[in-house]
Amino acid sequence: MLCFGTVNAKVNNYVGAFVNIGEWSLLPSGSDYKASLGVAGGGGFVYELQACSKYKDPAQFLFQVGVGATGGMTSFRQSNEATAVLKDQFDLEGERFDYVYDLKNRHDEYRDVALQIPLMIGMQYGKFYLLAGAKVYSHIYTKSRSTGLLNTYGRYEDFDDFTGMPEYQFFSDIQLPLAGQKSPKTSLKLDIDATLEIGGRLGLVADGAGFDVPKRNIEYRLAGFVDYGLLDIHYSLDKPQLGTLDGNGATVPLEGNLSYNSGATYPVYNTESMIQNLVLTDIMSTKGFASKVNNLVVGVKFTIMFRLPEPKRCVMCADGYVSSARSGGSSRGMKYEE
Repeated sequence: MLCFGTVNAKVNNYVGAFVNIGEWSLLPSGSDYKASLGVAGGGGFVYELQACSKYKDPAQFLFQVGVGATGGMTSFRQSNEATAVLKDQFDLEGERFDYVYDLKNRHDEYRDVALQIPLMIGMQYGKFYLLAGAKVYSHIYTKSRSTGLLNTYGRYEDFDDFTGMPEYQFFSDIQLPLAGQKSPKTSLKLDIDATLEIGGRLGLVADGAGFDVPKRNIEYRLAGFVDYGLLDIHYSLDKPQLGTLDGNGATVPLEGNLSYNSGATYPVYNTESMIQNLVLTDIMSTKGFASKVNNLVVGVKFTIMFRLPEPKRCVMCADGYVSSARSGGSSRGMKYEE
């Protein structure tokens, strides 16, 4: 038993600070993308209550609450190509063809800062300790950056594909985003993570928990931890995967294998008009990316805690006077107890 009772329990209070670092991944479900890879770190402050038997029992019940902040970077990489087609365009000779956008080497990076509130319970036995519970992640700042290489070419029925002809707007390996373009705003939802922390107390630890056992005023801990998100944290903005192209007086959604018949004439004279308004939306904000995205952080954590001083005992208050009456008699007296 970990001595949950109040009558026979000895309680110590600690305050302290922690730092942690680990690998940060976003886990998409129902997606062609694999988990992202990255790094995250943070720190904060904790209050911990330790309760144990007044006797020499080395097991202790732990209750911990705190507040902190965490920041990190994680990224998705996709080697598969994404293609969008503008059907039924016409060149200067009046030949019908399809204008093709082909995106490869896509890389979506996310940088995030979140407020973290842990609430955990556990146990401590000798040098070993364990905490489990939940952490609330409130994402206060998220910035995305999406990059890729764009190729455009003409697909004819009676000819080979026309490629590498920028004078006709057939471009090769154009780096997105274009110069001066900014990534659209993105964000992550509030998250609740299940958390588990297992580790050890550093330094000399005395056996037992009685009043005569020397108490450590400073605790040092080193542990491994895992946080797993229970909620879907990504916002799907229902945007196409390649962004939007404003050209020929129409807004053309660009999405993998989406065909669009604009009925417009191919504009060969403006050598940038077919790509200048192309915006690459971050992948988690696009339509159909994943049914849900869960958070995962695995790392190591160092904690230092300081024992708060106990209230001084009142010697006089320790004595008690209990009135009593002898059964079967009328005389009264006082019984003194120590």
